[in-house]
Amino acid sequence: MSISATLFNAYSGLVAASRTAAVISDNVANARTEGFGRREVVLSASSINGRGAGVRVAAIRRNVDAITISDRRLAEADLANNTTKSDMLSRIETEFGVPGTGAALSDKVTALEVALTSAQSRPDSPVRLQKVLYTASDLAGKLNTLSKTVQFERMRADKSIADQVSGLNQTLSQIDTMNKSIRLQTGAGRAVNGLKDQRQVLIDRLAKYLPIRTYARPKGQIAIISTNGAILVDGSLSKFGFTGAGVITPDMTVGTGALSGLTLNGKPISTGPGGPIGGGAISAMFEIRDRSAVTIGTRLDAVARNLIERFESPGLDPTLPPGGAGLFTDAGTRLDITKETGLAQRLSVNPSADPAQGGASWRLRDGLGATQPGDGGNSGLLAAFATALQAVKPTLSGGFSGSDTSFSGLVGDAVSMTGAARLASNEKQSFAQGRVQELRATEADSAVNTDQEMQKLMLVENAYAANARVVATVDKMLKRLMEL
Repeated sequence: MSISATLFNAYSGLVAASRTAAVISDNVANARTEGFGRREVVLSASSINGRGAGVRVAAIRRNVDAITISDRRLAEADLANNTTKSDMLSRIETEFGVPGTGAALSDKVTALEVALTSAQSRPDSPVRLQKVLYTASDLAGKLNTLSKTVQFERMRADKSIADQVSGLNQTLSQIDTMNKSIRLQTGAGRAVNGLKDQRQVLIDRLAKYLPIRTYARPKGQIAIISTNGAILVDGSLSKFGFTGAGVITPDMTVGTGALSGLTLNGKPISTGPGGPIGGGAISAMFEIRDRSAVTIGTRLDAVARNLIERFESPGLDPTLPPGGAGLFTDAGTRLDITKETGLAQRLSVNPSADPAQGGASWRLRDGLGATQPGDGGNSGLLAAFATALQAVKPTLSGGFSGSDTSFSGLVGDAVSMTGAARLASNEKQSFAQGRVQELRATEADSAVNTDQEMQKLMLVENAYAANARVVATVDKMLKRLMEL
C-alpha cells in the first residue's frame, strides 16, 4: 500500500469517526425529544479506480420500532375513547349524589316520604305541610338539574367534536405538507430524518382523534388510513366536516336534522363504533352526544313520568277536575305521554299547592282542587300521597326491566344503571391505560439508550485516535524523506 493510500484511508477513517461521534451526540441530546428516531451511521467501503480507499458514510439511518409505534397509537386512541366516556359518566353519577349526604336523588325521595309521614300525624300544621311542599319541589328540582346536566354533557360533546374536527383537519393538512417536503428533499438527495421526526409527532397527535395505521409510500412518504377503512392521506388530502349546534335540547337529534353528523370529503359517514372514525376521542364524543347521554336522559324522563303518574291515579284526589294535574306536573299541566322527551327537565310541583305561585299549602291536605280549607285533622289525602309514592308499579318506558317497583326502587335502579355503565367504562379505561404504558415501555427499549450511546462513543474515540496515529506516523515519514 502506498503512503498516499495509507493517508487517504486514515483520513476517511477520521471523517467517519467524526461523523459518527456527531450522530451519537445528537442521539444523546435528543433522547427525550418527542418523535425523535435514533440515528445510526451506515458505513461502506470506498474505492478509487477499483482499489480500496478507506470507508465512507453511506447514510444516516433513522431507526424506530414501527410495529410497536403503530400498536401504541391504536392503544392511545382506545384510551382516549374510554377516558372520554368514563369522565362523562363519572360527572353524571356525581350529580346523582352520594346516598346519605342529603343531596342525592335517593335522599330527596326519602325526604318526601318522611315529610308525608310527619304531616299525617299533624295535618293541621302549616309548617309540616310546607315541609311536604318543600321536599316535593326539591325532588322535582333535582330531576330538573340531572336532566340539564345530561343536556350540558351533550353540548360539551358537541363543542368538543367541533374543536377536534378542526384540529383533525389541521393536523392532516400539516402531515400532507410534511409528506410533500420529505418527497422533495428525498428527490434532491438531502437528509429528511428531522422532517420524519416532526411528522411522527403529528401522526401521534392524529392518533388520539381516531385509530389509524400508516403505510410506506415511495420517496419517504406515508399513507394514513383509519382502522375502519377511511383514507385520510395518500397522495391527496381528505377533509372532515361538522357544524356545532351550540344549545342542545332533549328533542334534538341527528335523525331530526337538528344536530350535525360528520362528513368526509362532503359525504356523510357513520359515527358509530363500526364507522370510519370508530374507536377514538371523536367517536366517543358522538357516542355521548347521540347515544349514551340520550339514554340516561330518556331514563330520567321515565322516572319523571312514573312520578307524575303515581299522583294522577284516578280517585287519589277526589277534588281534581277531569284532566286536572296531580301533585307533580309537566310544567304545570297534566302528563301527556306523547311528550315524554325532556319531561324530567319540565317536572314541577302543582302550582295550586305552592303559595309562591298563588296557591296554598293546605291543598296538600284538603285536595289540589279544593276551593277552601277543610277539616284540619283530615290526613286521608296525605296518607294517599305516601301510599302512591311507595306503591309497587311498573315502569312503562326508559328501558327499565319492566318489573314492578316502588318509586324509591325505581330511582335506585336508575342510579345503579348509570353506576354500572361507569364501572364498565372505568375497567376498559384501566385496561387501555395499562396497554399504553406497556407499549410505551417497549417503544422506549428501542429508542435512544444513553448508556449504549456513550459506550459507542468510547469506541469511536479509539477509532479516531488510531487513525490519527496513522496520520501522525505518515507525517513523520514524509518529513524524514524530505530531510534526505
